[in-house]
Amino acid sequence: MQLRTVEDVMTHDVVAVRPETAFKVIVGLFHRHAITAVPVVDSGYRPVGIVSEADLIREEAALPDEDASRSRRFPSHAPHRTDGGTAESLMTSPVVTARSGWSLVEAARLMHRRKLKRLPVVDASGRLTGIVSRSDLLSPFLRQDDDIREEIEREVLLDALRLPADAVHVTVDDGVVTLRGAVGRKSLVPVVEGMCRSLDGVVAVRQELGHRIDDTGATAAPPAVRAAPGPHPAARP
Repeated sequence: MQLRTVEDVMTHDVVAVRPETAFKVIVGLFHRHAITAVPVVDSGYRPVGIVSEADLIREEAALPDEDASRSRRFPSHAPHRTDGGTAESLMTSPVVTARSGWSLVEAARLMHRRKLKRLPVVDASGRLTGIVSRSDLLSPFLRQDDDIREEIEREVLLDALRLPADAVHVTVDDGVVTLRGAVGRKSLVPVVEGMCRSLDGVVAVRQELGHRIDDTGATAAPPAVRAAPGPHPAARP
């Protein structure tokens, strides 16, 4: 079992444009490919910006006040405006990118922090290799509960941990996994929980697992030593 990465969910066949691509050409690409944004790349296929549907609407509606307001609020991501209606005049730059080896959590946190809907994905040399959207990151959570339960029972409990089939009872409800039963060693409890939590589609894990052997090194405190009572004073000669 492996954690899903950006490469697993991203779109590999990316529609991209050059800085000189005209407004009408970009509109046509959006329509033909049913997309809402395109990365803008230089001659080395490195992203230098991104043009979204919102950028095209602003250009068409010619809303200078909104552009000025956006420039004041987001100076580092303000659209570059030049004459001609090209990708370079429409794009938001600099562009925020991701790497294909990132976990979905890393990409989702970056999107949330920067308030982005999509991230171009680049390789070590900065060349565009894909694009990932919010919906791509959410796709693993659309798995059916029965599929999640079967993967836990087969790959986690049976194949990986070699537990008896009746040792742990698994239920999944809207991605929330509940584990009930017992494992041999106490140290296995967090292992089972962690492996289940890492699976695609798992929203949370609740466990009610017991154990037969405590191998965590925790020992009970020794009982207090009490001195043997001496002779009662009245009994002394």
